[in-house]
Amino acid sequence: MKILKIAIVLIIAFTTTVKAQTAENAIAGTWESDKKDVRLEFFKSGNEYQAKLLWGNKIVESDGKTSKKDAKNPDEKLRSRNIIGIVSVTGLKWDGEEFTGGKIYNPPSGDTYRCKVWIKDGKLNLRGYMGVSVFGQTATFHPYNQ
Repeated sequence: MKILKIAIVLIIAFTTTVKAQTAENAIAGTWESDKKDVRLEFFKSGNEYQAKLLWGNKIVESDGKTSKKDAKNPDEKLRSRNIIGIVSVTGLKWDGEEFTGGKIYNPPSGDTYRCKVWIKDGKLNLRGYMGVSVFGQTATFHPYNQ
Protein backbone atom coordinates (compact mmCIF):
# COMPACT_ATOMS: atom_id res chain seq x y z
CA MET A 1 0.00 0.00 0.00
CA LYS A 2 2.83 2.38 0.87
CA ILE A 3 4.54 1.67 -2.48
CA LEU A 4 1.29 2.37 -4.32
CA LYS A 5 0.96 5.78 -2.63
CA ILE A 6 4.54 6.68 -3.51
CA ALA A 7 4.01 5.58 -7.12
CA ILE A 8 0.85 7.71 -7.42
CA VAL A 9 2.63 10.77 -5.99
CA LEU A 10 5.54 10.30 -8.41
CA ILE A 11 3.21 9.91 -11.41
CA ILE A 12 1.28 13.06 -10.48
CA ALA A 13 4.49 15.04 -9.94
CA PHE A 14 5.99 13.83 -13.23
CA THR A 15 2.91 14.56 -15.36
CA THR A 16 2.47 18.03 -13.81
CA THR A 17 6.13 18.88 -14.54
CA VAL A 18 5.91 17.57 -18.10
CA LYS A 19 2.70 19.54 -18.74
CA ALA A 20 4.28 22.79 -17.44
CA GLN A 21 7.42 22.29 -19.54
CA THR A 22 5.36 21.55 -22.64
CA ALA A 23 3.21 24.66 -22.12
CA GLU A 24 6.26 26.85 -21.54
CA ASN A 25 8.07 25.59 -24.63
CA ALA A 26 4.95 25.83 -26.81
CA ILE A 27 5.64 29.52 -27.50
CA ALA A 28 8.93 28.82 -29.32
CA GLY A 29 8.70 28.94 -33.10
CA THR A 30 7.31 31.03 -35.92
CA TRP A 31 3.79 32.43 -35.67
CA GLU A 32 1.66 34.32 -38.19
CA SER A 33 -1.22 36.57 -37.19
CA ASP A 34 -4.65 35.29 -38.11
CA LYS A 35 -5.00 38.46 -40.20
CA LYS A 36 -1.83 37.35 -42.05
CA ASP A 37 -0.32 40.81 -41.59
CA VAL A 38 2.67 39.98 -39.37
CA ARG A 39 5.04 37.09 -38.60
CA LEU A 40 7.04 36.70 -35.39
CA GLU A 41 9.62 34.18 -34.28
CA PHE A 42 9.53 33.49 -30.52
CA PHE A 43 12.66 32.12 -28.86
CA LYS A 44 14.15 31.69 -25.41
CA SER A 45 16.98 34.02 -24.45
CA GLY A 46 18.38 33.36 -20.99
CA ASN A 47 15.43 33.13 -18.61
CA GLU A 48 12.97 35.02 -20.81
CA TYR A 49 11.23 34.71 -24.14
CA GLN A 50 11.59 37.22 -26.94
CA ALA A 51 10.23 37.58 -30.46
CA LYS A 52 11.84 38.83 -33.62
CA LEU A 53 9.89 40.51 -36.44
CA LEU A 54 10.20 38.38 -39.58
CA TRP A 55 7.67 40.15 -41.80
CA GLY A 56 4.75 42.55 -41.62
CA ASN A 57 2.67 44.44 -44.16
CA LYS A 58 3.37 47.75 -42.38
CA ILE A 59 7.12 47.21 -42.11
CA VAL A 60 7.95 46.42 -45.74
CA GLU A 61 8.08 48.63 -48.79
CA SER A 62 5.52 48.30 -51.60
CA ASP A 63 7.45 45.35 -53.10
CA GLY A 64 6.43 43.29 -50.04
CA LYS A 65 10.03 42.27 -49.28
CA THR A 66 12.29 45.25 -48.64
CA SER A 67 12.34 46.30 -45.00
CA LYS A 68 11.37 49.80 -44.03
CA LYS A 69 13.65 51.72 -41.68
CA ASP A 70 12.84 52.18 -38.00
CA ALA A 71 12.21 55.90 -38.63
CA LYS A 72 9.93 56.52 -35.62
CA ASN A 73 12.22 54.96 -33.03
CA PRO A 74 12.59 57.28 -30.00
CA ASP A 75 16.35 56.57 -30.11
CA GLU A 76 17.68 58.63 -33.04
CA LYS A 77 20.67 56.27 -33.44
CA LEU A 78 18.32 53.36 -34.30
CA ARG A 79 16.24 55.16 -36.94
CA SER A 80 18.39 53.97 -39.85
CA ARG A 81 18.14 50.25 -38.99
CA ASN A 82 15.89 47.83 -40.88
CA ILE A 83 12.74 46.85 -39.00
CA ILE A 84 12.76 43.26 -40.26
CA GLY A 85 14.85 41.20 -37.89
CA ILE A 86 14.61 43.43 -34.82
CA VAL A 87 13.62 41.91 -31.51
CA SER A 88 10.30 43.60 -30.83
CA VAL A 89 9.04 41.49 -27.90
CA THR A 90 11.19 41.16 -24.77
CA GLY A 91 10.94 40.19 -21.13
CA LEU A 92 8.29 37.47 -21.29
CA LYS A 93 8.50 35.04 -18.38
CA TRP A 94 6.45 31.91 -17.81
CA ASP A 95 4.33 32.13 -14.62
CA GLY A 96 2.89 28.62 -14.85
CA GLU A 97 -0.14 29.65 -16.91
CA GLU A 98 0.97 32.40 -19.30
CA PHE A 99 3.92 34.57 -20.27
CA THR A 100 3.87 37.90 -18.45
CA GLY A 101 6.05 40.92 -17.79
CA GLY A 102 6.88 41.53 -21.42
CA LYS A 103 7.25 44.62 -23.56
CA ILE A 104 6.40 44.99 -27.22
CA TYR A 105 7.85 47.64 -29.49
CA ASN A 106 5.63 48.77 -32.39
CA PRO A 107 7.96 50.12 -35.11
CA PRO A 108 5.28 51.83 -37.26
CA SER A 109 4.39 54.12 -34.33
CA GLY A 110 7.64 54.03 -32.35
CA ASP A 111 5.67 53.16 -29.20
CA THR A 112 6.42 50.47 -26.62
CA TYR A 113 3.69 48.72 -24.65
CA ARG A 114 3.51 46.13 -21.91
CA CYS A 115 2.44 42.69 -23.10
CA LYS A 116 1.56 39.17 -22.14
CA VAL A 117 1.13 36.00 -24.16
CA TRP A 118 -0.85 32.82 -23.68
CA ILE A 119 -1.62 29.81 -25.81
CA LYS A 120 -5.13 28.43 -26.04
CA ASP A 121 -6.48 25.84 -28.47
CA GLY A 122 -3.22 25.87 -30.46
CA LYS A 123 -3.38 29.66 -30.96
CA LEU A 124 -0.94 32.20 -29.56
CA ASN A 125 -2.63 35.27 -28.09
CA LEU A 126 -0.50 38.39 -27.68
CA ARG A 127 -2.05 41.23 -25.67
CA GLY A 128 -0.42 44.65 -25.78
CA TYR A 129 -1.54 47.28 -23.30
CA MET A 130 -0.73 50.48 -21.45
CA GLY A 131 -1.01 50.34 -17.68
CA VAL A 132 -3.51 47.56 -17.06
CA SER A 133 -4.24 44.62 -19.36
CA VAL A 134 -7.93 45.57 -19.52
CA PHE A 135 -6.95 48.60 -21.63
CA GLY A 136 -5.31 46.80 -24.52
CA GLN A 137 -5.70 44.79 -27.69
CA THR A 138 -5.13 41.13 -28.39
CA ALA A 139 -3.77 39.72 -31.64
CA THR A 140 -4.22 36.01 -32.34
CA PHE A 141 -1.54 33.98 -34.14
CA HIS A 142 -1.34 30.47 -35.62
CA PRO A 143 1.79 28.40 -36.22
CA TYR A 144 3.42 29.44 -39.48
CA ASN A 145 4.51 26.67 -41.82
CA GLN A 146 6.60 27.87 -44.72
